[in-house]
Order: sequence, then C-alpha cells, then structure tokens
Amino acid sequence: MKDIVYKEESYKIIGACFEVYKNKGCGFIEAVYQECLAIEFELQDIPFVEQPILELEYKGKLLKQTFQPDFICHNKIVVEIKAVSDLIDAYKSQTLNYLNATQFELALLVNFGHFPKIEYKRIANNRNKALKTKTIKDEFNRWTQPQG
Repeated sequence: MKDIVYKEESYKIIGACFEVYKNKGCGFIEAVYQECLAIEFELQDIPFVEQPILELEYKGKLLKQTFQPDFICHNKIVVEIKAVSDLIDAYKSQTLNYLNATQFELALLVNFGHFPKIEYKRIANNRNKALKTKTIKDEFNRWTQPQG
C-alpha cells in the first residue's frame, strides 16, 4: 500500500475546512468560505497563500493567461474550494490541471455547498515526481522564501 501524500498537512487542512463548515454550514457563496478558511488557516497556523496568480506556459512559451487556485498551503498543496450541490468531473479536472501546471503532488478539492456534510476529494498526481525541469512550483517557492 502506498503512503498517503502529505498526510499530516492534508489532515490539518481538511480539519480547518470541517471547522468552517461546522460554523457556517451550507448555503453561502464560495467567497464567504474563502474568507472564513483564510481566517481558520491563520488560527490553526497553517501556512498558506491566498489566490496567487500563477503563470502558464505552452511549449516553452509564456502565456498571457494565468490561473489562480484558491489557496496554496505549506508551499506544496493546492486547495480548491467550491460551494455547489455536488462535485462534478469538471471540478476534478480543473483541480488536476492546477496540479499539472504547478507540478505539485497533491490537491484538495473541497465543497462547502454539499448537504448535510462537507464533501472533499484528495487528488494526487504522482507523475509530477518524475519531472525535472524548472516549474511553477520552483517559482512559487522562490516567491515565498524570505529575501535576504
């Protein structure tokens, strides 16, 4: 059996999501959960960057278009949130695309709109372990490191 990727970090992130859901319940728009989750991450000392604007490339050329995941936690986990009745394949594909673009190994897709309990999916991308080129992950880590 394979090890769970970033087990402790992801459990803590999901725990923060459960806390937000416990306090706010179901029925708000995504922006409300985004703001609450940022507060909860701070309260639980979960390192995060909220809605970073990340660049994309195609065949070695930088695109004008960017993408913006809801959170990057621990400099290595994409957290994408939704407030919809059910998670559909399109949301899973979007989150997997974010993993491919960042070359991170794990994303958490969290749905605050599901009733009667929060819905979430762990999406692991083990193929990124083999990639050796400079990545958005490298750039992101450079941006978040203290300058000195």
